[in-house]
Amino acid sequence: QVQLVESGGGLVQPGGSLRLSCAASGRIISISDMHWYRQAPGKQRELVAAITSVGYTNYADSVKGRFTISRDNAKNTVYLQMNSLKPEDTAVYYCNLQGILSDYKAFGSWGQGTQVTVSS
Repeated sequence: QVQLVESGGGLVQPGGSLRLSCAASGRIISISDMHWYRQAPGKQRELVAAITSVGYTNYADSVKGRFTISRDNAKNTVYLQMNSLKPEDTAVYYCNLQGILSDYKAFGSWGQGTQVTVSS
């Protein structure tokens, strides 16, 4: 019932920037929390950023000051602006959204993942 489509990944040099987008579609009444996770080969999936319905944000220590999460409620979309990228940021990035459907059922959904590679 809910699909998330991610975009914006790619190859960038160290110090460069990327903006990831994650758009939700379906019979959605509201979206509460939005999250970005990442997973590098051989490593655990980690939470990198979160934003609530009223705009409260939280970040992993490794990305504080470099990444910014934001949302556009009219478009049911969450963004992750990534600046000053480092090779250690290389990973597959996944969005995760939670909310309420038109039948008042709660949902949680994951994006398909988008590859971010930081290399010179």
